[in-house]
Amino acid sequence: MLDFQITVAGLIVGFVVGLTGMGGGALMTPILVLLFKVDPLTAVSSDIVASMIMKPIGGAVHWRRGTVNRPLVACLAAGSIPSAFLGVLLLSRLDSGAALQSHIKLSLGIALLVVTLGIVIKPLIAGNGARGQTAQGFVVRPIATVIIGVLGGLVVGLTSVGSGSLMMILLLLLYPRLKLSELVGTDLVQAVPLVTSAALGHLIFGDFKLSLSASILLGSVPGIFFGARFSSRAPDYVIRPALIVVLFSTGLKLVGAPNLALAIVAPLSLLAGCAYAVTQHRSARRAASVAPGWAVGPTMAAATRDAAAARLV
Repeated sequence: MLDFQITVAGLIVGFVVGLTGMGGGALMTPILVLLFKVDPLTAVSSDIVASMIMKPIGGAVHWRRGTVNRPLVACLAAGSIPSAFLGVLLLSRLDSGAALQSHIKLSLGIALLVVTLGIVIKPLIAGNGARGQTAQGFVVRPIATVIIGVLGGLVVGLTSVGSGSLMMILLLLLYPRLKLSELVGTDLVQAVPLVTSAALGHLIFGDFKLSLSASILLGSVPGIFFGARFSSRAPDYVIRPALIVVLFSTGLKLVGAPNLALAIVAPLSLLAGCAYAVTQHRSARRAASVAPGWAVGPTMAAATRDAAAARLV
């Protein structure tokens, strides 16, 4: 039987995933376990199976918009697909599976908080003020990227967390000048084979429930579609605060912060992110109004100056 409340939660989480490329397992699984009292293994299995259908929708939006780095996707998938299936197999075989998940989630939570602090203190880590390693200036580091895929796939198979959160922070550190819209699009597309591999493992070894996955999908499919459309068009100063809010909230949850603290911190961080985006938007508009010639590019601006000089002569 479909659960309307889970559908609403899926809609919200789906939009967050489409906007930032992360937050699926890190948000949806705790919501299912803590708010709806779903068995942890059932929550992980059903959420990953739902993500197998949800992720391609967001990835397709970015693919059409051209905000996907295909060489990066290939390297990540080469490492993540086998390791994700291996992670599910290990989870079903290890007696200490619960303790292992706890240690992994704590480590991931600490990593998310550290990266959040780095983004806030040093915006240049995400390419702020730079043109970015796009087009001809981008160089893929295949070995390091495959290793990121292996680590992310293994964590996803064990905990359902990591296809967005862990991959995103590692890619952000390895390719600090990559545009955030392209980073989100690349992460969503590489997550498709990764999540599919993990989902097949959970269908075989896990505790998948069709009604639960259907309730999630009913909300998450439109959510991720509109979130991806927004992120593929939005400037970095809009995506960056959204990433910070999700990273920070998810990190707090993974390290075991109480729900009351999250209920206070999450809205405050969201308001701060909105204020940052509005301020940056106004600054960009003022800069464009002050120097309209440069808004159309240095070549056009140079031609305008030359024409003005000719008239003075």
